[in-house]
Amino acid sequence: MPLEGYISADGPYTGLTKDQLLECAYRPAWVRVRYMLLIAYWVGWATMLAAAITLIAMTPKCSTPKPLQWWQLSPVYQIYPLSYQDGNQPPDGVGDIRGIESRLDYIKDLGVGAIWLSPIYKSPMKDFGYDVEDFRAIAPVFGTMEDFRSLSKALKERGLKLVMDFIPNHSSNLHKWFQRSIKKQDPYTHYYVWADAKGFESDGKPIPPNNWMSVFGGSAWEWNEDRRQYYLHQFLKEQPDLNYANPLVLQEMKDVLRFWLDEGVDGFRMDAVAHLFEDEELRDEPINEEETSEDEDAIVAYQDLDHIYTYNLPQVLEVLREFRILLDEYSNTETKIMMTEAYMPVRNLMEYYGNKSTPIAHFPFNFEFIELKKKNLTAESVHNVIKSWMDNLPNGAWPNWVIGNHDNSRVATRFGSELVDAINMIILLLPGTPVTYNGEEIGMEDTAVSWEETKDTFGINAGPVNYKKVSRDPERTPIQWTAGKNAGFSNANRTWLPVNPNYPKLNVEAQLDATWSHLRVYKLLTQARKEEAVMNGKLDVQVLDKKVLAFTRVKEGFPGYLVVVNFLDDKVTVDLTTLRHVPEESTVYTFSTTYATNFTMKKRIANSAVVLPGKGGLVLTFVPEFQETSIPL
Repeated sequence: MPLEGYISADGPYTGLTKDQLLECAYRPAWVRVRYMLLIAYWVGWATMLAAAITLIAMTPKCSTPKPLQWWQLSPVYQIYPLSYQDGNQPPDGVGDIRGIESRLDYIKDLGVGAIWLSPIYKSPMKDFGYDVEDFRAIAPVFGTMEDFRSLSKALKERGLKLVMDFIPNHSSNLHKWFQRSIKKQDPYTHYYVWADAKGFESDGKPIPPNNWMSVFGGSAWEWNEDRRQYYLHQFLKEQPDLNYANPLVLQEMKDVLRFWLDEGVDGFRMDAVAHLFEDEELRDEPINEEETSEDEDAIVAYQDLDHIYTYNLPQVLEVLREFRILLDEYSNTETKIMMTEAYMPVRNLMEYYGNKSTPIAHFPFNFEFIELKKKNLTAESVHNVIKSWMDNLPNGAWPNWVIGNHDNSRVATRFGSELVDAINMIILLLPGTPVTYNGEEIGMEDTAVSWEETKDTFGINAGPVNYKKVSRDPERTPIQWTAGKNAGFSNANRTWLPVNPNYPKLNVEAQLDATWSHLRVYKLLTQARKEEAVMNGKLDVQVLDKKVLAFTRVKEGFPGYLVVVNFLDDKVTVDLTTLRHVPEESTVYTFSTTYATNFTMKKRIANSAVVLPGKGGLVLTFVPEFQETSIPL
């Protein structure tokens, strides 16, 4: 039966045989329809696949944190070698390299990752090592190069890093470069900043080129009769400033860095870097109206000037960048760190980080805690210090926190011994690298040093009436190890500076034996730094009830940490559940020695009404609460 014209009551194809249906299916019109449907199917499938891939690619991901480097993981521990440990036989009452090596197991046990050594270079010790006579030699008072290499090896065996102090701004006046510069022996003629006298008095006395003042008091210019010119010294007259306008000086100092990097050091703390350049026109500096002191004594005259021609000139960052490039050349396997010292407003200091394409310092020292005084130490002021640094921090830069050093009064003296643990809690559990000055881990206090016992040239220059205002000896006295002779620092009959008379009770040995102590708290804090939330978690800082500082370190999937500090004398009760991610209960991790009768480790407490006695801190751990997120259908 022919297909044309066939119509069934049930439909056009009802009753057709298989062969007839196949013949119908292969008609050109139906073939085209099938191809169109097939193409539409695969196009639709490919479109959905592409859309899915695009959606996955564009969806925000939880970024995997970049692995932290050694200088980010653990505290940096500053050692003041003269006062750390006398290792000489017979003992001479002065700390040295052998003494430091004998204490490395203690340092390792502290939980720090690196030591920063204050200067051990050959020096006449007018400024206790910061006046360098030979940048490539060890001062005999500290030992020999063999002693240094032994220390370096012992540090590496314990997994500890070694950071050296580097003094780029000046040398000792006994340095061979300066002696040859006096005689105008090339290439050393212009290694230092020389200038002619502005004129001469009627009696023939030369007049300094301008009004620049030394940090240590008096004119920053010293007349040299042999050369018949003035030389610049922004510190002691025995510390002539190097001339970085001369490219040969930069090359010399880079060679010094190479020498110590070849010896295996892991980085440098760079001293007084903001002083590296001066105005070539030698213009007078204006009076600083805000800082003019009431005391007319020359020792404080430095603060009376606005140092626009001698401090933090633009060329400083260019030289520091050169130093960083050199350190990076040595950082093939592990980073060689560069830490810089400069005192200035936070916003200006951030420039010392550089940027991602042209990095400078791994971090400039953050002295904001040192700038705080006991009278203005409050929850609000500490909150502002933390926020100021974190808010101004360049993208990708690493924070740091310094609470003490060899130039500033000890924490226990500045803020009170009751707050030693609380301050350590803050700097050790904030994001960034904490820097601990030796002795702060046990809460050492400043030592009263008489005029007759004073060694600091800064204090001596001030005279017997004013020396206490400026002398740095009180924070530099020997470390208190035991209750034995000279606090276990030395068996000599006399130590270079007096030992604090409180050593029979305040010493390392006693704190190791005690049920609870500053030292035990410090070690618990360095252990907590290994936790994921502390190293990579978010920070939330709050002031509760205008009285208490509190901050959390939280990362989803890991235990959180909460630091609470009461700076007041009075007891306060706070509700910690107002902080983000904090649940109803938490567990006590550690607490100040002042709270030893109020808290117990690992005890569960209710966060809604935590009672904090006066002057102390508390660290809690908790399971963070995160708001559940749902995907809309």
